[in-house]
Amino acid sequence: MEDILLQVRGLTVAFKDEKVVNDIAFDVYKGETFALVGESGSGKSITALSVLRLLPRNAIISAKEMTLNGENLLSITEHNFCKVRGKRIALIFQDPMSSLNPVMTIGEQIAEVMEIHFNYTKPELVQATFELLQKVEIPEPERRVNEYPHQLSGGQRQRVMIAIALAGKPDLLIADEPTTALDVTIQAQILKLLKTIQQDTDMALWLISHDLALVSNIADRIAVMQQGHIVETNSTAHFFKQAQHPYSLKLLAALPSMDSCINKVIEIPSKALLQVDGFKVYYPIRKGIFKRVVDYVRAVDGVSFQLQRGKTLALVGESGCGKTTLGKGLINLIAHTGGTVLFDGVDLTKMSKAALRKKRSEIQIVFQDPFSSMNPRMLVGEIIEEGLKALHSDMDSATRQQRVAKLLNQVELPESSAMRYPHEFSGGQRQRICIARALAVEPKLIICDEPTSALDVSVQAQIINLLKKLQDTQRISYLFITHDLAVVAEIADEVAVMYKGKIIEHGDVEQVLTNPVDEYTKKLLKAVPRI
Repeated sequence: MEDILLQVRGLTVAFKDEKVVNDIAFDVYKGETFALVGESGSGKSITALSVLRLLPRNAIISAKEMTLNGENLLSITEHNFCKVRGKRIALIFQDPMSSLNPVMTIGEQIAEVMEIHFNYTKPELVQATFELLQKVEIPEPERRVNEYPHQLSGGQRQRVMIAIALAGKPDLLIADEPTTALDVTIQAQILKLLKTIQQDTDMALWLISHDLALVSNIADRIAVMQQGHIVETNSTAHFFKQAQHPYSLKLLAALPSMDSCINKVIEIPSKALLQVDGFKVYYPIRKGIFKRVVDYVRAVDGVSFQLQRGKTLALVGESGCGKTTLGKGLINLIAHTGGTVLFDGVDLTKMSKAALRKKRSEIQIVFQDPFSSMNPRMLVGEIIEEGLKALHSDMDSATRQQRVAKLLNQVELPESSAMRYPHEFSGGQRQRICIARALAVEPKLIICDEPTSALDVSVQAQIINLLKKLQDTQRISYLFITHDLAVVAEIADEVAVMYKGKIIEHGDVEQVLTNPVDEYTKKLLKAVPRI
């Protein structure tokens, strides 16, 4: 008992009459890594937020016992609990873009935590901020420290969140999907960093994740959560050797496999739907009083590839290598510097804005960050229906609503979701809404920017199967941007590996994943977590 850091007994969380967490009990021991796994919407994040007392006022929380180092967390006043958050218990949020302050630099946000909890001098504060940015592998920390969240890639924003959480030197670090937006190499580095900090400080790590392969490599114990209940708790070794509960077995069976690309049938190439030649996206670097351009950040530097009709090309590489910039640049959501983009024989780079707007109905994108890509003041049904209104003005309201209901069913969400707002859903559920929105206008090409990164393995498998089915029936092409190489093995026909704005290796999926040529590709494959 003396080794227990956090003890929870009989925790129940309800919103109105609906219990989302139902009488659960668990312990987190000093210095251990405790993993809570389960489907999105099962109550994992709600459990963590209830311990930190960060739930909205309409949440009804009750617990028989909730102690940290023997101190009752339920009896601490809100004023004193502010001294607990950030220092004794820190949280890495699942969604970095909506968690970071858009009008503060990342350096200011990291320093803010240390200013609240420590008596650092100004030079000590600056030095500690730089050290944290270096620890979480943010490139060029001298420049990045003065940048804003929107200037960073999704993976880099997640690393900033980790730096903020570590700034208070907590006893317990709650990591809610901390590596979701990270490529496998940085993911391995971050997990190694967290383990090193654990060993140095005896910090406990409570990991909330849907990535069972990752969990198998870092966790000491695992608790499986389903519909608000903890259905199984076991040591990691015993869980992966002999899981007991049917739901646990279902999760393990849904895991994507790197071996699924072996002996994949490669059909004769059809006519190219998308042809990209010498595509470039440069950002100017301005210095001096007059902000003259002194150099360029070559985010995408002369990329060329073809995507066949009805096929999937996976684009993989580190966060910040230019994958998302390339995807947005192809459809002119961000300005390009050079090159051509032929879509169905038409050069998108030479089209007028009005013509391109119409053409975009044939090209949809599923963004990496589902929450910031949806209007928070619109109902989910209105968000999905918006494209139908613009494209099919002759379609009546009843027909559109039927179409919305069908799309929600396709992505495994209840039809009643149409009458709720985006903030009422978990991260994985929001991603499914974005996929439904993209499918609504029946596009020829979908650019998928990490579409399964926020999904648990069972829903991930459903989404992959859905995308495959749609490809078979409607011959949709996918440009699939991801860092999950196991998902690539499941869904892709070809793989392009991107590094520092360039494609360094390109070939069919089996060739690249089983017999890579480039050293960077070999490094990526070596870093893939395996059970």
